[in-house]
Amino acid sequence: MNYNIKDKIRNKLSNREEQSSLRSLSDNSNLIDFCSNDYLGFAKTLPCKKSTKQGATGSRLISGNSSQFESLEQKIAKFHNAESGIIFNSGYDANIGLFSCIADKGDTIIYDQYIHASIRDGIRLSNARSFSFEHNNIDGLEKKLQQASGHILVAIESVYSMDGDKAPLEKIVAVCEKYKANIILDEAHATGVLGKKGVGLAQSLNLESKIFARIHTFGKAMGCHGAIVLGSKDLRAYLINFARSFIYTTALSEHNLNAIQSAYEKLNDAEEIIGQLHDNIGLFQSLLSKNLQSKLIPSTSPIQGILVPGNKNAKKAEVELQAKGLDIRAILHPTVQKGAERIRICIHSFNTKEEIKMCVECIEKLII
Repeated sequence: MNYNIKDKIRNKLSNREEQSSLRSLSDNSNLIDFCSNDYLGFAKTLPCKKSTKQGATGSRLISGNSSQFESLEQKIAKFHNAESGIIFNSGYDANIGLFSCIADKGDTIIYDQYIHASIRDGIRLSNARSFSFEHNNIDGLEKKLQQASGHILVAIESVYSMDGDKAPLEKIVAVCEKYKANIILDEAHATGVLGKKGVGLAQSLNLESKIFARIHTFGKAMGCHGAIVLGSKDLRAYLINFARSFIYTTALSEHNLNAIQSAYEKLNDAEEIIGQLHDNIGLFQSLLSKNLQSKLIPSTSPIQGILVPGNKNAKKAEVELQAKGLDIRAILHPTVQKGAERIRICIHSFNTKEEIKMCVECIEKLII
C-alpha cells in the first residue's frame, strides 16, 4: 500500500489540470469589474466608523459578545421584519452551523439541486436524511416531500449564484404548507438587490412570515463580511447552544460590526443605486445579439451567464476577455455540470454605459 500523501496530492492536482479545471488565485484588480458580487459598489464607498478596539477577543460565549452585537442584530432583524437574528462570521459559517444542527436523525432535509456548497456541507454534517429535487421544479419538490419523514426542512436560495435565476417562492411556500415543511431561504444574492431598499425576495413578496429561517449574507451587495440567520427568538437561542460554527470561533471584531452597521444605514437610502443596478442589467441584455441571447441563461439578477460548453472553451474565453481589460470569469465543471460551462458576468450599479457596451462587444467577437 502506498502511504505517500504527497503523491496523492500531486495526482489529484494533475487530474484537475488534465480536465482544464485546476483552480488558481489571481489578482485582476486593474481590470474593469464584471466579476465581483459588490453589486452596489458598497465595498468601495462604505463610510466606516473608527473602531475603539484593535481586534477580536474570543468567542461570543466567552469574551467576544458586546452590546454592539446585540443592538446590531436587533436592528437588522427589524429591517428584515424578523423576530430575532444571530450574526455569524460568514455566510458559509451560517449555513454550516444552521444545517448541521437543525435536523436530527429521523428528520428530512430537501434541497434544490443547485443549492450552494455551504448548505450541502452543512447537510452532510447533520444526521438527517436528505434528498435533492430538480432545480426550481415544484412537481419534483412535491414528490420528495411525499417521501419525507420527521421534521421536514426545504433549503432554497432566493437567487442562485451560478445561473442568477430566482426561486419560485410563492409556489414553494404553497407546496411546503401543504406538507407542513419548514423553508430555509438563503438570501445571499438577493440582499441589497431585490425589493424596496434591497430587503430580499421573501419581503418583496410579503412572505417573510412563511419562512422558518432566512440567511442574509453581507459579503455580496453589502460590501463587507459576515451573515445573519433570521427567525424566531427560540431559533436564535437554539443556534447559540448548538451551532458549532458559532460556538467555537472567535467573534467578529468591532471594525467588522461597524462596517455591517454602515452598510445597512447606506441601504436605507439606496433606492437610486439599486435602480441604477437594474437599469444596467436591462442595458446589458438589450445590447446582446440574438445569437448571444440564445446562449444567455435567463436571469433578471446581476448574475448573467453565457453558456460556453467545455472547460477549455470557457477558460479560453475568460483569458481573452481579461486580455481586453474585462474581469470576467469562467465557471467550469465540476462547479457546474458538464456541458453547462459558462462565462459569468456580474453587473454592478457602478458599471458605466460605455463599459457595458465594451463588455458586450468583446463577448460578441469571441463567442459565435
